[in-house]
Amino acid sequence: MTGTESADPAELTATELLAAYRTGALSPVEAAEAVLARIARVDPELNAFCLVDPEWTLGAARASAERWRRGEPAGLLDGVPVSIKDVLLTRDRPTLRGSRSISPEQAWPDDAPSVARLYEHGAVPAGKTTTPEFAWKGVTDSPLTGITRNPWDPSRTPGGSSGGAAAAVAAGMAPLALGTDGGGSVRIPASFTGTFALKPTYGRVPHFPASPFGTLAHVGPMTRTVEDAALLMDVICGFDSRDWSALAPPHAPFSPLTGGLDGLVVGYSPTLGFASVDPEVAAPVEAAVEAFAALGAKVERVDPGFADPVAEFEVLWFAGAAKVVQHLTEAERAALDPGLREVCDIGAGYSASDYLDATARRMELGRIMGRFHERYDLLLTPTMPIAAFDAERVAPAAGAGAGKSRWTGWTPFTYPFNMTQQPAASVPCGFTAEGLPVGLQVVGPRHADALVLNACLAYERAHPWRDRRPPLL
Repeated sequence: MTGTESADPAELTATELLAAYRTGALSPVEAAEAVLARIARVDPELNAFCLVDPEWTLGAARASAERWRRGEPAGLLDGVPVSIKDVLLTRDRPTLRGSRSISPEQAWPDDAPSVARLYEHGAVPAGKTTTPEFAWKGVTDSPLTGITRNPWDPSRTPGGSSGGAAAAVAAGMAPLALGTDGGGSVRIPASFTGTFALKPTYGRVPHFPASPFGTLAHVGPMTRTVEDAALLMDVICGFDSRDWSALAPPHAPFSPLTGGLDGLVVGYSPTLGFASVDPEVAAPVEAAVEAFAALGAKVERVDPGFADPVAEFEVLWFAGAAKVVQHLTEAERAALDPGLREVCDIGAGYSASDYLDATARRMELGRIMGRFHERYDLLLTPTMPIAAFDAERVAPAAGAGAGKSRWTGWTPFTYPFNMTQQPAASVPCGFTAEGLPVGLQVVGPRHADALVLNACLAYERAHPWRDRRPPLL
């Protein structure tokens, strides 16, 4: 898109907004007002935000505008609106995590590390986005906030658990979003909403307080373009002493990216050896893989060589869920999402030996993928085996994953790479016959976040997606 002077600021990427601020063609206040107007127009139907505070947003935008007027922007994102998933702490504003069991009437003294880095770089908070209760599942509804819906078809789910964040980006309610991913929670909704998301290498983005889901949980960027995700990564990877498991800051910035696939050896696994995939998803994914080959990569069809680790993942995940709610009273537990209550009861029944057995399987998966990446620079798979389904359901009524009672039954491509802690992105790669987005997953070795981003940018440049907008808009 060119001509930022005539474009709706809510349609601009972060990179375009920053360019307009530099030339004076646009003010951060105008961008904030446009985002708030878009939220007011479309969010009543989508329910992506659980907290919108115009004075919070406009106050930050006015301060940014003054910095730009003086020629002294605060950092890499000064004036850019960013939404924040409501599991990440925000000082002086509640973080309710989709649960009635958390009282907003308490002190909120802390910002999460990624949120603190946003403020240091002058970003403008657009609001806080919805999540299922305690971010426990792959769709976004909760007893507290109700159902969040997909901008491409509001009768469908945007996925989860960062479903509000993805819907906000897809509908132009903020160009950037912070999400979290413990089993696919930025990649599932990115695939369902036609947006980009990266689950970074574990520890690349500091996290506080520590997730009850342990080292499965990552914080990552959700955006409309790869370039914007790299820019957000440069901000949120800053050091924070509160995260004992955080990696050292990157040696070099992620942005600007170079793109390019020449010389890469890429493995393509359409099923990981065990998944079923809807043909309407398989076809655009196959075309995207062919595009990688056309762009200079050597592509080989190959499975990584592991069986479905869902049973072990569920031990780790359900035990974490049980930890989340262990302090609640019986009355509070009775008010939980019924599906969450069920998996918490299961998780509470696991023994230490069960957990250690699952951890051993996890370490074996890491070994297998480490050997895989000795030969292959990247692994390509579908992000999801299906397109977005009915927002009223926790699993699809038909197709791959139909009849499953839990979200792990229809997300076979995402949770394995939380277990191995590898960087994994979801790139929009096409649409079904009904016009629903499809995502391609790009997985790299641990610490190869820049490689994943550059490969995704090469694909985006050859097959741009950002100007195809949801019918809602």
